[in-house]
Amino acid sequence: MSKKALYLLGIALTIVLGTFLYLKFCCNCAMKTPTIGIEKAVLKEGTEADLVPFILKGTEFEYVTNDNLKFLKNSSDIIEPIQDSIAVGIQNLKAFLVSHPKQKITITGYATSEEKNTTTFENLGLARAYDIKSFFVSKGLSENQFAIKGEIIDEWKMAADTLLGPADYTFESINSSTVTDEWSLLKEKINANPLILHFNTNQTSDNLTTEEKQKIADITKYVSHVSDATILVVGHTDDVGKRDSNMILGDKRAEFIKNYLTQKGIKSERIRTESKGPDEPIDENTTANGKANNRRTVITIK
Repeated sequence: MSKKALYLLGIALTIVLGTFLYLKFCCNCAMKTPTIGIEKAVLKEGTEADLVPFILKGTEFEYVTNDNLKFLKNSSDIIEPIQDSIAVGIQNLKAFLVSHPKQKITITGYATSEEKNTTTFENLGLARAYDIKSFFVSKGLSENQFAIKGEIIDEWKMAADTLLGPADYTFESINSSTVTDEWSLLKEKINANPLILHFNTNQTSDNLTTEEKQKIADITKYVSHVSDATILVVGHTDDVGKRDSNMILGDKRAEFIKNYLTQKGIKSERIRTESKGPDEPIDENTTANGKANNRRTVITIK
């Protein structure tokens, strides 16, 4: 065989061998994007500390990515900005929920027993679930298709002082009668023993007790689930001074509570305020103790 023929044969063998090696070892490195809902994120390799996937999985929808929402220790606020892969998943979920209006997702937020809860929610896990829900709603998802829960657990995977994805998402169909009964009972509980905050003379702020914080947590929980709920905050005063001044003072007290509730994530348009001034006392205005009882705000659900 001539040198030229041998040369051409060597080139051909090199091409064949190179193609074989490429197909065997390289193509498998690129993971194809499976079809789930609209699309599915590609899971990427990472260190053990990074592997807390963001998983949205129901009978008709699935989205998974290794990126996840993160929270600082002792905090209920999502660390922003979030990764693009999570944003894609949320938009896919939005499209799915629009086409499946009877689908509900329960967000279960987690916090560790070592963390400190400084929120008005009954536990930090619930506060995180509420923040996640609020974030989803801010991206255009329907508030009515979410419920929230919170759990305290012994530990969760962390990177330094950051919790990685402390939440689960459970898909289920909405049962209107069950939902109505549950939230009707909570409304009755709130209004049967309403939150009453007392104020010192001419002052419109006070420290909240544990019981008062729990009542605010119940109110927040209720309005986060019942989209047409309205909170009514009524300010009251004693009879010291002119009635017109006391009516203004009652308004200020009601507005203070409205601002406080707004800071806890309740939309201001869902809170109505009014003042009764000195017109509806619950005690005698002839004693210091009686006057103190009359200086109050009453918060109920309408």
